[in-house]
Amino acid sequence: MSLWVVVGGQYGSEGKGKVSAFITLKEDIDICVRCGGPNSGHSFVGDDGKNRVLRQVSTGYVNPRTRLLIPAGALLDPLILKTEMESFGIEPSRVGVDEKCFIIQEQDRETERGLRLRERLSSTLCGVGAAASRRILRGDDAKLARDVAGEYPWLRKLLTDVSTEINDGLDQRRNVLIEGTQGFGLSLYHSDHYPKTTSRDTSAAGFLSEVGVSPRLVTDIVVVFRTFPIRVAGAQAGPLGDEITWEQIRAESGYPSDITEMTTVTNKVRRVGRFDWDLAEKAVKVNRPTVSDM
Repeated sequence: MSLWVVVGGQYGSEGKGKVSAFITLKEDIDICVRCGGPNSGHSFVGDDGKNRVLRQVSTGYVNPRTRLLIPAGALLDPLILKTEMESFGIEPSRVGVDEKCFIIQEQDRETERGLRLRERLSSTLCGVGAAASRRILRGDDAKLARDVAGEYPWLRKLLTDVSTEINDGLDQRRNVLIEGTQGFGLSLYHSDHYPKTTSRDTSAAGFLSEVGVSPRLVTDIVVVFRTFPIRVAGAQAGPLGDEITWEQIRAESGYPSDITEMTTVTNKVRRVGRFDWDLAEKAVKVNRPTVSDM
């Protein structure tokens, strides 16, 4: 039995998707859970050399025997999930959506546009923040996955209780991986840059809460760092210490071609900076990664 938690140690795009895919194959993970919502994409390079991006489904899909779950604490855009399943050829029998997962609606995207969240916070305008707010306010317009099964008949077949599946699986000595979202430096609670944060907690403890599993069952925590941390485009997204340019990195490394990176969801040029040891130290203290011989 193993329970892995993969966390980003900086501001996202550290490579969590690639690491999760690698662990899923190497450790033959039985169940992989994708936290968060469609405002962040996890990418990896397939066997054909092409870059693949997933926004709702875990990159653990690379192991054909792995069960893929979306937990109660996540936010779901049903159309994005359906598109991913069809595009990647993922059989519905492999996918489970917690019946208590909150549904993003068009009004959430409209709300974020009206609040000018892209201009203020570099939001992807996917409706995640607005949907999280509605969930907390518990109004008549709040809908869980079980409430929209009539509107999306295909979704009804996917509904499950993710916490029960995970806990039963662990009791049966199965291997589970929780794929976190974004990065610790963006945590709504623990970032030093509030309000220039994301709309949720992005720590290992936060992901365990989203899934509904005890921290006592965790066997491995992986915190992923990149040598040159990035933040999304625009200074309004929040500060990035010792910011440099992609041209500087290319010149210093001697790399022969352009290495400019674009954001996964909005396709804008990422900002990049030098390694922040203070942020890394805090991420390690709060998340307590385990030592592994991976």
